[in-house]
Amino acid sequence: MEDFRGLTWKQLRALSATVDAGSVTGAAKTLFVTPPAITIQLKQLEASVGAPLFDRSTPHFTPTEIGAELVDVAHDFERRITRAAERIAALRAGAAGSIVFGVVSTAKYLAPSIVAGFRATHPGIRVKLVIGNRGEIVRALERNEFDILLMGRPPAHVAVESEVMGDHPHVLVAPPSHRLVGDPEILAEDLLHERFLGREPGSGTRTLMERFLDRFGGGRPFEVVEMGSNETIKQSVMAGLGLAVISAHTCLAELAEGKLVALPVIGLPLVRQWFLLNPADRKPTKAVEIFRAYVAEHRQSLFPQIAPDSFRPRRAG
Repeated sequence: MEDFRGLTWKQLRALSATVDAGSVTGAAKTLFVTPPAITIQLKQLEASVGAPLFDRSTPHFTPTEIGAELVDVAHDFERRITRAAERIAALRAGAAGSIVFGVVSTAKYLAPSIVAGFRATHPGIRVKLVIGNRGEIVRALERNEFDILLMGRPPAHVAVESEVMGDHPHVLVAPPSHRLVGDPEILAEDLLHERFLGREPGSGTRTLMERFLDRFGGGRPFEVVEMGSNETIKQSVMAGLGLAVISAHTCLAELAEGKLVALPVIGLPLVRQWFLLNPADRKPTKAVEIFRAYVAEHRQSLFPQIAPDSFRPRRAG
């Protein structure tokens, strides 16, 4: 194994800045040094690893595989420094600690009340809320950027400690003027020519919708239009652009106000769970333990209880 302990932060920062800026001059401006100073650091770094950092066949500062690996190291170090600074600032401000709370976008309707309630009872602990789609949240989890997370199905390839917080029902929603509203027994044939609106491939909601349609329709194809957010999907359904299988927690207000209607279909709602999880390879801080205990204690109020029978078809007789 190569010994790279001679690598310095100045060298890695010079490399990262050069790649990000696309030039030595741009890197020098970013770091408030001279271009020759950047060049010296790059040469020393290249000598330390014994391999080129840039692809010389292009006029741009395109990193080689080795160069790209070192850029990732530099970015990871920057994230860790930023995180340490945030924690130190919280402690110096008299806070008991700080938490980075990662949340999938479907749960953004639940997360604010969780954070607000926690802050009210534990004002000495700062909570930084980070919201993203499933792919973004999982990638950040892989980079060890979160202390604790709220999401559906935990990723299988990352070691985590998880705990179920509550049911997460998904329903088929339509505008109140839709022809199927009021139909007590909706069949697969009734949906074959409908347009379905869904999130990006790979998202938990999209996967659930595709599995439901495949099973409900016996493998027959359905038209699915991709949309970038749950808000866009809700607005599009209300406008009559299609139907959607969506988290009931994301549209409670619209259902209550009659702007959306949950169609009673056999096999729905699809009930999954919300999980609170944290990296298994890192001992939780006291602040994280307090946060987890708070959410677990108040789970019944923080995760709205929805009676599945209210969305199921009612049989005559």
